[in-house]
Amino acid sequence: MANPLVAILMGSANDEPLLEPTKKVLDELGVPYVVRAMSAHRTPDRVREFAKRAESDGLEVLICAAGGAAHLPGAVAANCTLPVIGIPLASSEVAGGLDAIYGVLQMPPGVPVAGVAVGSWGARNAAYLAASILALKHPDIREAYKAFRDKQSQG
Repeated sequence: MANPLVAILMGSANDEPLLEPTKKVLDELGVPYVVRAMSAHRTPDRVREFAKRAESDGLEVLICAAGGAAHLPGAVAANCTLPVIGIPLASSEVAGGLDAIYGVLQMPPGVPVAGVAVGSWGARNAAYLAASILALKHPDIREAYKAFRDKQSQG
C-alpha cells in the first residue's frame, strides 16, 4: 500500500463502525489512509503531536470524527495547517448530534474546519471532500473521483 495521504481520526475506538462509510469510499477511490483513535480531552498531547507531525509524515488531509463537544477537529486544526474535515457524530444523548455540529463548525477565524453532515452521509462526504482536495495534486485520485462523479450523474 502507498503511504497514507489521509488520516481518519476518531475520539474513541468505539466510533470506528460509524466511519466504515469513510473507509469504503477512500478504498473505492484508491486513496491510501490510516485510522487512529485519540481524544482531544483524554489524550490531548497525543492529538497535538500527531497534528504537528502530520505534514512531515506525508499526510495531506485529516478527517476527524467526534461526538458531543466534538473538539477533536478543532484541536487538530489548531496544531497544523493541513485541511481538516470534521464529521459530527450523533454519539451523545443531546439533540441527535446538533451539539457535535456546533462543536465542528464554530471555529474561530484562522482555524478552519470543513464540516459535513451527521451520520453516514457525512462519513461518505468527508471522504469525497478529501478526494476532491487530493485531486488537485494527484492525477490518479482525480481520475477516480471524476469517474465516480460521472457515474453518479448518469443515475
